[in-house]
Amino acid sequence: MRAFRAGLLVACLLATCPPCPPAVAEPRGPSARDVKKARQLVRHRSHQLSKTTAALVTAQSRLDRLAAEVERLVEAYNGEMVRLHRAEQAHQQATARLAAADAEVERARQDVALLAAESYGGLGTVKPYMAMLADRGGTEGFLHRASVLGYLEEEQAAVMRRLRDAQEVATILRTQAARAHAERLAAAESVRKAKIAAEKAVARQRRETKELMARKTTLQRKVNAARARARLLARRRNAALSGLVRGGSRLGDVAANWALTQLGKPYVWAAAGPDTYDCSGLTMRAWEKAGVRLDHWTGTQWTSGPHVPLDQLRRGDLLFFAHVSGDPSTIHHVGIYVGRGQMVHAPQTGDVVRVASIWRGDLVGATRPR
Repeated sequence: MRAFRAGLLVACLLATCPPCPPAVAEPRGPSARDVKKARQLVRHRSHQLSKTTAALVTAQSRLDRLAAEVERLVEAYNGEMVRLHRAEQAHQQATARLAAADAEVERARQDVALLAAESYGGLGTVKPYMAMLADRGGTEGFLHRASVLGYLEEEQAAVMRRLRDAQEVATILRTQAARAHAERLAAAESVRKAKIAAEKAVARQRRETKELMARKTTLQRKVNAARARARLLARRRNAALSGLVRGGSRLGDVAANWALTQLGKPYVWAAAGPDTYDCSGLTMRAWEKAGVRLDHWTGTQWTSGPHVPLDQLRRGDLLFFAHVSGDPSTIHHVGIYVGRGQMVHAPQTGDVVRVASIWRGDLVGATRPR
């Protein structure tokens, strides 16, 4: 019954003759209930999309923080790689110095071994000198022999000192090489951990981004499908209702009838069709269908024709609403009269083109474009 009454009302609004038939059958095509259900589905899915979009804003903030963390971890990995390279270089240098020190120790050890062998052989190098010096007699010969023996003892001491010094240097370098080796191992482990952390962070960022975008795309697709179906049903119903129009050639009827075919389309600021409208965009297009050009602005639409007393309204007349009653300079809204105290208008953001009563407190007057 409710659908029947709604169809009857719109049919009457579309009629060009003042008296309405006593009974008009519901037009063939989608019912008002079908259109209503389709629009409810649009609102439901739009609400889901809005919630998901809000969640995406929060998630995007989290992704931004995650991206910064990924960059930090990647740079940490780069830093560990630099430290590893330096540690490897230090280890190589320490190993080379240690090898040189060990070679020097070995040479000194061979000299000491040779000296020991000579001493074990009965002062092998000393005896020839002693034999040579034994031919010299007296005090002078004794002093000469003592000088030669002192020289030999100093040479032996120098050999021993060189061995000892070489061993001390090798010990120091061995400690340094061991420390460099430990630092290289630690740096390699740090690189391994940094690489794992960076790879995990990058993978998580990519996974979350992919999941969020897929979810948004799916919901947007569902909303678009529901919206398209709702518009299709509304157009089919309006087309069926238009079939009830009996004659009517006045320009106002053309504008009013066309406006009724746009029911259900969303309000969008500064839009003028074909899928969305604001208030003056809708009235501009309606009168464009009647061959009358209007500006997309309530200011000049108000002066587009003679002002009409409200008790003499005709279908297609433009109705204006202002912040200050009686002051056209404060006009903020316009609708198009479709009969029986009703108008078609694009109300506001979040709403759709619909039929509403003209009797509002901010109604300031009407204009008949020409």
